[in-house]
Amino acid sequence: MDTFLILVNIAIMFGLIGILFYMQKKHLSFSKRVFAGLGLGILLGAFLQLAYNPDSAIVSTTTEWYNIVGRGYVSLLMMIVIPLIMVSIVQSIINLEKSAELGKMAAWIIGILVATAMAAAIVGISTASIFNLDASQIEAGQSETDRGIALEERLPTVEDMTIPQQILSFIPSNPFADMTGARATSTIAVVIFSIIIGVAVLGVRRKQPEQAARFIDWVNAVYAVVMRIVTLILRLTPYGILGLMAVTVARTDVAGILELGKFVGASYVALLAMFIIHLIVVGLFGLNPLTFLRKVLPVLGFAFTSRSSAGTIPLNIQAQKNSLGVHEGIANMSASFGATIGQNGCAGIYPAMLAVMIAPSQGIDPLAPGFIVQLILIIGISSFGVAGVGGGATFAALIVLSSMNLPVALAGLLISVEPLIDMGRTALNVNGAMLSGTLTSRIMKKLNIKIYNDRNAIEKDVSI
Repeated sequence: MDTFLILVNIAIMFGLIGILFYMQKKHLSFSKRVFAGLGLGILLGAFLQLAYNPDSAIVSTTTEWYNIVGRGYVSLLMMIVIPLIMVSIVQSIINLEKSAELGKMAAWIIGILVATAMAAAIVGISTASIFNLDASQIEAGQSETDRGIALEERLPTVEDMTIPQQILSFIPSNPFADMTGARATSTIAVVIFSIIIGVAVLGVRRKQPEQAARFIDWVNAVYAVVMRIVTLILRLTPYGILGLMAVTVARTDVAGILELGKFVGASYVALLAMFIIHLIVVGLFGLNPLTFLRKVLPVLGFAFTSRSSAGTIPLNIQAQKNSLGVHEGIANMSASFGATIGQNGCAGIYPAMLAVMIAPSQGIDPLAPGFIVQLILIIGISSFGVAGVGGGATFAALIVLSSMNLPVALAGLLISVEPLIDMGRTALNVNGAMLSGTLTSRIMKKLNIKIYNDRNAIEKDVSI
């Protein structure tokens, strides 16, 4: 009987995939198909929630099959991330008019990412205070206790890394190992290695133009092939979102969400507030914030469902270049750096809210000016540290809480709602990366305003 029900569930998935394929054949826009996949995935996940027990073998086996569509798509995106970063950055540097522009690009991108992470910390502190969040009010079950113990066991790996050591970990000692994602900082290491290659080609072009010309022709040929692969993979986005969302909703711990509803609500209020701040900043730079929002939504939809900033890099780059008119080199750097540095959701809002929640249990006033200033500065610095040790929001929380001399075990109380909150955090992280690219292009006068204002310039390459 269970096997029959599982086959029925799989058949339903194929039926929904057929609907999305039909929409593609009818040439409906990429954005509409992405949000159709999101909506159908929610409905399918809700059906599994209502029809079966979320912990049942039927749901477990069914979602394993669904993951072929969802996580399989994420794996394809991860497959192309490193080749895309390498060839795009090398080609972008080769096409730079002045090599000095490279340093300015990196400085503005990183500066904006860290500044917005610190602003996100202020939002997190304010929201936690307004909602009067207190970790001592949350009851700890066995799973929460186990999670807390696990966090304490992982703490030494974070505390043992100083800021200089974290910065040193960015430098690639074996770029081929970094291309396999061997380290938490592999993405940044590949970016740095690609920048060095690009700068070297500029030097060769001055002294040995014929040799440089051959290499540039090869890079352009590889770039064309890589971008074609990216286009083919991105066309699968609606199907990937369908699978990811169905699994997420089907496995959601509704009871845990209801129990921690106050924290979930406060988290999304903070995330929404920071999204609004992003749009206000866009407006302050003379750009239409609604245009920005409309063009980034398909990317944010995937980030929300996949919970993977790194997996969103190809979509992020394509949207910045084709939809927002961001300079190609800036788009590549901002998407790559933004996946690991200055994450507004994981490294900004989340650890700030946890610190404010936990402080009262240690007899500390979370609204004391000294505590707030220290917390904001630590979050700004540790936004680099997250990339240094890897692990996203969990490690960001470990770094910040340990630096503030607060117990990290209490962070384990939120294990049941982590996936739900992480979806919003990842979307905000990606939005911050796209914001940094757009503003940097605007500041350096490299933003194509015609493309930015073109209402139809939304992923034309993948809308077929």
